[in-house]
Amino acid sequence: MKNRKWLFCFLVIFLLINSISYSENGGNVYVIPIKGEINKATYHFLKNAVDDALSKNPKAIIFEIDTYGGLINEAEKIKNLIMDIKVPTISFVNNKAESAGVLITISSQNVVMAKSSTIGSAETIPNNEKTMSLWLSFLRDTAEIRGRDPQIIQAMADRDIEIEGIIEGGKLLNLNSREAKAYGISDLISDDYGEILDYFNIKYSNIVEVEEGAEIKIAKFLSNPYISTILLTLGFIGMIIEIFTPGFGVRGTLSIIAFALFFGGNMLVGNSEWTSIILFVAGLILLIIEVMVPGFGLPGISGIILVSIGIVFSMASLSTAILSLSVALIITVIITIFLIKYGYKSPFLSKIILSTEQKNESGYTSANPREEYLGKEGISATELRPSGIIEIDGQRIDALSEGSYIEKNKKVKVVKVEGSKIFVRRL
Repeated sequence: MKNRKWLFCFLVIFLLINSISYSENGGNVYVIPIKGEINKATYHFLKNAVDDALSKNPKAIIFEIDTYGGLINEAEKIKNLIMDIKVPTISFVNNKAESAGVLITISSQNVVMAKSSTIGSAETIPNNEKTMSLWLSFLRDTAEIRGRDPQIIQAMADRDIEIEGIIEGGKLLNLNSREAKAYGISDLISDDYGEILDYFNIKYSNIVEVEEGAEIKIAKFLSNPYISTILLTLGFIGMIIEIFTPGFGVRGTLSIIAFALFFGGNMLVGNSEWTSIILFVAGLILLIIEVMVPGFGLPGISGIILVSIGIVFSMASLSTAILSLSVALIITVIITIFLIKYGYKSPFLSKIILSTEQKNESGYTSANPREEYLGKEGISATELRPSGIIEIDGQRIDALSEGSYIEKNKKVKVVKVEGSKIFVRRL
């Protein structure tokens, strides 16, 4: 009986020691990637990933950064998200942290840079006074809160800042890993998670690497300004070729797919709303109406305006949208001119151009010729306004007045014949 009591006490003490040890050393460290363009999709992914990690009581969160920047608004939201985290946070610059990536990097409590990484070049686009002032305040305040040199951080965004021995005026500051460590912007140079966590004395059980979902990766790819420009160009070219050819075929399908990918990608990253798609579709409908109606008027002008507004509203920034749209339109015009001028030389491209000729010398006639009536006289059987009916040698014939109105029962003479058209003049 006594032996059982001693065994029970031993087990209780063993479990208590292990639970205390686990509470000190247990818990996972989560590695969350921040890669590519910083946009709305990046923020939503990080928000979900951080919330999920925090629900599991992590020992620390490492943000692995490799970005050339992106939207200022989203960078500021990500900065606030990181600074609100209560567990230790580490920014690990694994390649580059440019533009908006600078603000995100210094938002963490600790900063580590890989041996070949860089940080800097944080100038805003557009670089106007209002935007730059706001951006510099974000950088300065965050640097001061995290104990980084605010002047060095601001020099990454402002060309007018000159720091003796570090950066001359007129240039943006960009630091490699050794320089960042020397100037106190980073705390450590390392490429190893284990070494990083040991340096900051963080005890952990496992390192969990969070992956970006396929939806986020596809959305970022499709919303990239270069890819967006290509999609717009394919969409416009397919639409133009489809207009020139009868029926609906591969060109129209290509155009629909290209525009769908363009708007779908921008919707997934949060750039585009249904409003922009509605405007774009309304513009296309007006352009189709314009094609069906001779001349060029209000539907065509309104269609062009609505299509342009729909595209501009669907992209991340006005400058990016105007640039992409302009490039796409220029390329489309060049290719359209090329197809119209040289397309007939290609067996495939000749399908979109009417290159065949039908000549009278080859036996083609559009209608029965009426040359035998040329110079003959007759009577107007009806009024000619300018079209009507005349009677020659007892035969009623459709005719056109050469210009003036001709009353009924007036003498007329055939003065010109063009195919099946007979032109008469009052005598």
